[in-house]
Amino acid sequence: MAAIIATHLATLLLWIPALYPQPMGAGRYFRKSKPILSGAEALSSPTLLLANGLHLPPSLLKVKEMHIPDGFIDVPTSAAFAALAAVGVAASLKGAAKSLDEKTAPLAGLTATFIFAVQMLNFPVAAGTSGHLFGGLLAAVLVGPYVATLAITVVLLMQALLFADGGLTAAGLNIFNLSLIGVWVGYGIFVLVKRMLPKNKSSITTAAAIAAFVSVPAAVFGFVIQYAIGANSTFSVAAVFTGMMSAHVVIGIGEAIITAISVTAVMASRPDLVYGYRGAKQQLEIRKA
Repeated sequence: MAAIIATHLATLLLWIPALYPQPMGAGRYFRKSKPILSGAEALSSPTLLLANGLHLPPSLLKVKEMHIPDGFIDVPTSAAFAALAAVGVAASLKGAAKSLDEKTAPLAGLTATFIFAVQMLNFPVAAGTSGHLFGGLLAAVLVGPYVATLAITVVLLMQALLFADGGLTAAGLNIFNLSLIGVWVGYGIFVLVKRMLPKNKSSITTAAAIAAFVSVPAAVFGFVIQYAIGANSTFSVAAVFTGMMSAHVVIGIGEAIITAISVTAVMASRPDLVYGYRGAKQQLEIRKA
């Protein structure tokens, strides 16, 4: 198992020129260029500027990485989606209990650890913003959607608690978007595309890449719905939708590439452990001479 993860990480390191960790603080969100708004103006009057540089205040750029901060969505909406997220996670707990066994349980833990680590790496999107791997579809392909939901939920909670990456009061919002929508919409697309392709290993990688790309705007759409229902902001829904989707289409491409590389690496060494490959093996045909 250690060899699988080592191969996995080594493959990702080949893509390191396009991936770089951003420094903490404001430098993570703004390039060294003349800002349109001063720091005080951005924080006191957060204006969404979609043209000529896309300079956004830190709170909005946190949302652009799909980790909603505290206070961005009102309390009733946050509570409602927290309840929906709790129902989804509870259902996933029940489903995961049926899908895990002695061979797949260690892989589930390693998958969560791997996604937690890889989400620390950011790749440039545009105009001083960056994105990182969501990982929901990757986890679903490797260990199944039920376990993937739990893994991403744990990752999101750990990031909120240890790194303040996403608010605690917004945890339900983030879990709903990434652990539920991102995982289940992505996995549904994966199953659909896989059925259309030949039953071989390369089809698993292709289907995973396509589904990973779709899972990103799907999660964004979940946020836009939350924003439309209970945003503590005056930005129009249309402006937020345009800004979020334009950035996350690029992030989706990165998601697809990383997912394809990762799935290919695991498939090359231990395809029997890949949840999404089960049932995809061609049956041997016995012919009479």
